[in-house]
Amino acid sequence: MELKELLQYNDIVIQCHDNPDADALASGFALYWYFKRQGKEPRFIYRGRNRIRKSNLCIMVDSLGIPVTYEPDFEDFPELLINCDCQYGQRNVTETKAKTIAVIDHHQVTGPLPKLCEVRSGVGSCATVVWDLIRNEGIDVNEDKFLATALYYGLFTDTNRLSEVSHPLDRDMVDTLIINRSLITEMSNSNISLEELKITGKAILDYEYHEDNRYLIIRAEPCDPNILGVISDFAMETAEVDVCMAYYESANEIKFSARSCVKEVHADELAAFLADGIGGGGGHLYKAGGTIRPELIEGSTAGILEQRMAEYYKKYETLYAKDTLLDTSDMKFYTKLSQRLGTVHLTDIFPAGSQVEIRTLEGDVNVSITDDTYLMIGIEGEVYPISGAKLANSYDFTGFVFSKAFEYEPSVKNISTGEIKPVMPYAKTVISPPGNARIYAKPLDHAIKLFTAWDDEKYYSGNIGDYIAVREDDPHDIYIIKGRLFDQLYKEI
Repeated sequence: MELKELLQYNDIVIQCHDNPDADALASGFALYWYFKRQGKEPRFIYRGRNRIRKSNLCIMVDSLGIPVTYEPDFEDFPELLINCDCQYGQRNVTETKAKTIAVIDHHQVTGPLPKLCEVRSGVGSCATVVWDLIRNEGIDVNEDKFLATALYYGLFTDTNRLSEVSHPLDRDMVDTLIINRSLITEMSNSNISLEELKITGKAILDYEYHEDNRYLIIRAEPCDPNILGVISDFAMETAEVDVCMAYYESANEIKFSARSCVKEVHADELAAFLADGIGGGGGHLYKAGGTIRPELIEGSTAGILEQRMAEYYKKYETLYAKDTLLDTSDMKFYTKLSQRLGTVHLTDIFPAGSQVEIRTLEGDVNVSITDDTYLMIGIEGEVYPISGAKLANSYDFTGFVFSKAFEYEPSVKNISTGEIKPVMPYAKTVISPPGNARIYAKPLDHAIKLFTAWDDEKYYSGNIGDYIAVREDDPHDIYIIKGRLFDQLYKEI
């Protein structure tokens, strides 16, 4: 959906969920700002039984001039109702009748959606979704510093001070917003009430420790999601604890925070595993979190989370490639198929000597550009640096433009200047000749975590149906190939 599709309506009401948080207020504010800019007279409301009372949210509304009103008895029948940071019919938003319904959200889809909708469950905040929709209209939200600050704070709070950010769109928004940092600090330092301080203490005292795998499970009373991060971070100071998962359960959602201080457990992977099929989770290697929808689970929340934590530790075998020799007797022999891929000579984007950050769907990669630094673009838009010598040994240059649409197109940021440029306009096509790489490979019958020979700090996950492979000429060059890609990349000899 594009925002301009909604400009055909005049009587517009924007409604967030009944207990607005910073993200709901920010995304509703941004929609209100957009429609006012287009000459409309929208209204921004919330309903339910409780007014906004949290100190940080009161500061946010007052200091940023957010035009939201509390309308518990709203009875109008608007031409267009936009539910933001929630979905029409969910239990956390009072139903408001309207001629036409639209939904803009970032949570897991839990029921039928109207035709006018934009739900992106992979991003960290609804503020990010609205920011991107406005940006796609060619409008810069930095025209209003109050709005930019609100959008930043919406993502900031919904991702536990940005520690749970995983999608590159969230990072793009953070990089481009011009914000009032002193106000962010003021709101952040007003985040915990005395009651929440008591919740924190009670939760930490009532922990559940699993000695075999050195992890904690901590249950808290319903609170601001950031409190879960406070609880988890404090618990991780404990000498005998490698991983912590703190959570609370409310009528409308189950929020959890995951922490890890060991390289064998990626917090973002653990969060995604805990929420798989019943919500959404993500973040960084050591800090992550997520949301579970109560209506999607059977049984008690505690039982589900305890079971999934135990299953996570049982699921994986851990391999260290530099110390492992695979038995290739039960593996088939394969050669690489010819592929048309993309490459970019990074000096075409920024001069040699530049320190750059390459942003992709898989994460950010920092590179120091030399005359020999290239970037490969894979079949799903994945990118990775490669030397010119290695590129020339493995691929043939065609000189033709490489053009392909991906879910998220990679970009490059000059760290010293802050300038950001897209990668695809500079991409050229290269062809990998068939037979230039020969491997032994077999499908996995169990999940593994693989620390490669060139990176023993970050593992690569392989699940049942993916392939484990080893190069013919290097028994320690072991890696994972996703099952959905294998037949596109290799053929059996």
